Amino acid sequence: MEYQQLIESLTPEVYDKLKLAVELGKWPDGRRLSREQRQECLQALIAWGERNLPQEQRVGYIDRGHKAGDSCDNPGDDPDSEVPLNWRD
Repeated sequence: MEYQQLIESLTPEVYDKLKLAVELGKWPDGRRLSREQRQECLQALIAWGERNLPQEQRVGYIDRGHKAGDSCDNPGDDPDSEVPLNWRD
């Protein structure tokens, strides 16, 4: 089977299992992934994701839609000002 055919034949369930294996560094049965297996799985995840997933769900996606501070920081806060700590009992 050609590599491209293999990628096309992957199901979403297999994709999820490969992704979990890469994240944990082991197969579902507990055996560790070798370095080569991890690399091959990651390449397959990237290739399958390029064909089947929207950009924001792909492996390695970085959202560049917000500037630092846009969504989390309070614009009125001065990062250099001192903030007292309030201890609770």
